[in-house]
Amino acid sequence: MTTQSLRRFVIGDVHGYYQGLLDLLSLLNLNDLDKVYFLGDLIDRGPDSARVVSLVKQHAYTCLMGNHEQMMFAALTNLSWNSEVLPIWLQAGGRETLQSYSSKQHLREDLEWIKTLPYYLDLGDYWLVHAGVNPGLSLDTQTIQEFCWIRREFHNMAEPYFGNKVIITGHTMTFTFSGVEPGQIVQGAGWLGIDTGAYHPRSGWLTALEISSQMVYQVNVHNHTSRIHSLSEVLYPLEHGRSTVPFHAGK
Repeated sequence: MTTQSLRRFVIGDVHGYYQGLLDLLSLLNLNDLDKVYFLGDLIDRGPDSARVVSLVKQHAYTCLMGNHEQMMFAALTNLSWNSEVLPIWLQAGGRETLQSYSSKQHLREDLEWIKTLPYYLDLGDYWLVHAGVNPGLSLDTQTIQEFCWIRREFHNMAEPYFGNKVIITGHTMTFTFSGVEPGQIVQGAGWLGIDTGAYHPRSGWLTALEISSQMVYQVNVHNHTSRIHSLSEVLYPLEHGRSTVPFHAGK
């Protein structure tokens, strides 16, 4: 009799690629003890955001709030914001998300689910968040701007924010860091970045990190290839202060 052990999979930004997510979950060969955590940005850009959200809800997987979920909720529910946020969200992939819904009722139900998403999750040895934290602020003074949107201040931290746990983030595509190849995972001061740019034509890699074994599982949503590596094989340690290349506001 084989004894199954708990595995903890952290999955980066899916961005509406339902078939790619199915392929990745198949590659993981999940058992009943496994835990699956999504870092946010399930939606936008890809063709099947509604189906991605339905899958995550159906299996009761844990998902964090990403900046794209935050934009969607603000654009479609907050009357004081939507005239400003709606066109930004639509240009950042929201149009594809709206097209993926077959009914307003389905959309309303998912908006109710989205507003319940947590901003971060503490697993003890690891701390999950979509974008990062501001190193100059205490945890209880961080806001949605830090948890869902921050980049440069977090990436340029010279010292870990937590002394006893590693932060895992999505949000910023890893190949936008200087010297990083598509599919690589980046390592900063006390943090790992695993958004390998599934939607982007330069990459296509959708990544899951199993944090107990330090194994990386990847599928390419464009050419439907897959691969499994140890974290050390695909890890790119960043120099302190290395900045990302410019990005547009919608990402």
